[in-house]
Amino acid sequence: MNDNPIPISSHLRELRKRITWSVIVIIISTTIAFIFHQKILETLMGPAQQFSKIPNQKPVYTELTEYIGVAMKVSLISGFSISLPFLLYQLVMFLAPGLSSKEKKYLYILLPISILAFIAGAFFGYRILFPPAINFLLNFGNDVATPYIRIGNYTSIMLSLLFWMGIVFETPIVLFFLAKIGIVTSNFLAKQRRFAIVIAFILGAIITPTFDPINQTLVVIPIILLYEIGIWTSKFAKKSSKSPDTSENSK
Repeated sequence: MNDNPIPISSHLRELRKRITWSVIVIIISTTIAFIFHQKILETLMGPAQQFSKIPNQKPVYTELTEYIGVAMKVSLISGFSISLPFLLYQLVMFLAPGLSSKEKKYLYILLPISILAFIAGAFFGYRILFPPAINFLLNFGNDVATPYIRIGNYTSIMLSLLFWMGIVFETPIVLFFLAKIGIVTSNFLAKQRRFAIVIAFILGAIITPTFDPINQTLVVIPIILLYEIGIWTSKFAKKSSKSPDTSENSK
């Protein structure tokens, strides 16, 4: 860690510079995403192959400004997602002066991994979870009522699902980091397994847009597996943190 104190004014100038560049990149990324918003929306419609069974074979909008609102929302979220690596880089560069060399090393390693984990979680939701969920929602009660799916409702459910599955896939990385800084241990996490399973079912009910147990199980099982992986990574974190001390004692 740097022993020379940095004036608060320098911190504020640095923070202002990082925020300014971040906002500029988000605006540029959002503008580019808006130009291609139709392609993005078509990609989001990919898992809903059952739209071929509903009238017009595509979702509808019932308000004059609904579609433009959806396009702006999808563009903003897409722009933020595209900018995420740059935003995390700005965060790392802002925090770097106050970190030790070892903390910087783990931060540089974990941030790219966390991005990949988030993408993996979103991909899991897109390919594995959402298709059976939309199939259930479109076919449940279609003998009683004809489904006219609003595009605003569809994209909100889809984006929410992708976001939360991305967050869930960060579990092993978060547990590794918490173990690394000494907040939790693998033994503690193993003892809390029963509570983790209960929380997994609660999250499954919250994240899943349906009420059927099959789709909820598709969420619950990955959460439990990721928690188990987190226990293993916390063991690795403990061992790796002990190794420098062991080498020093040997000297």
